[in-house]
Amino acid sequence: MLLSVLDQTPIPEGATGAQALRNTIDLARLADELGYHRYWVSEHHGGAMLAGPSPEVLIGPIASATEHIRVGSGGVMLPHYSPLKVAESFTILAGLFPGRVDLGIGRAAGTDPLTTFALQRDRRQAAPDDFPQQLAELLAYFEDDLPEDHPFRHLATALPGLPELPVPWLLGSSEQSAVWAGNLGLPYSFADFINSDGARLVKVYRERFEAARELRAPRTSVAATVICAPSDDEARYLATSSRMAFALLRRGTLIAIPTPERAEAFLASDPRAGNRVSPRRAIVGSPATVRAGIEELASEYQADEVIAVTIVHDHAARRRSYELLADAMGLQPRSLAAATA
Repeated sequence: MLLSVLDQTPIPEGATGAQALRNTIDLARLADELGYHRYWVSEHHGGAMLAGPSPEVLIGPIASATEHIRVGSGGVMLPHYSPLKVAESFTILAGLFPGRVDLGIGRAAGTDPLTTFALQRDRRQAAPDDFPQQLAELLAYFEDDLPEDHPFRHLATALPGLPELPVPWLLGSSEQSAVWAGNLGLPYSFADFINSDGARLVKVYRERFEAARELRAPRTSVAATVICAPSDDEARYLATSSRMAFALLRRGTLIAIPTPERAEAFLASDPRAGNRVSPRRAIVGSPATVRAGIEELASEYQADEVIAVTIVHDHAARRRSYELLADAMGLQPRSLAAATA
């Protein structure tokens, strides 16, 4: 089983977005050293919680700061963009960092309706819901198989990073995304941290899978909330920060990631939040607890790969979480692997 990272670039309370971005580069270096397989960055707009609206901008600096780990988007929210622009941007990245770039593609807006509208170039009316057509066009640029009479056909041969290409993935948390991924023969990454009832939907993906391109069999990863600390109690304490932030997010209020002290007080006193456990799965605990949770998750999804999403207030605690997780799961640090070789 492969182990990877999804970094949503959280902004800690008392810090700036610029500091959060530097934390992302620092964590990527650590993940590379620890032996994680890939490092994906997400796309979110218009809020105080997360500082990553442009994965295509972040991927280059991350790839430059690392040596071996795959880098990519988790993901690019395609409805905001021209498929050609995405194809051009990611072939540039693939050309600069051959064999290391993934293009995770999502359908969600990654923000609220007003910010979605602000992101549109043409604001005379809401953008159409034509994601399947966008996705088909994007893949056609990579495969150079637009119809002969298509007006954009010649553009496929002009992508700037050719012959290098990114590896496309479809991201999702619904049955519709599972169907699309299967029908198109794409690797599929399911967001368990959004919908923890995804094993049934991943089964739909496998049933619908049709071999395409170089992928001859279904390939699945599952992204889950993971917080690891030396003890279960400490991990639960660190997790209060994200619990408070997401409790307020569900009410339409975005805040920077609070300190555990503030979050604990909020969860204890707020009549609606209280100490209620979130219906979404979170793998939180000591290394032994987290290892058992990840193994159970991978078995449930029959996943080839687990992608850990870790949001805590303190960057040092986030680094420590990934260090403990790597050790618990038996990852071999790349420096050690190189020395052994």
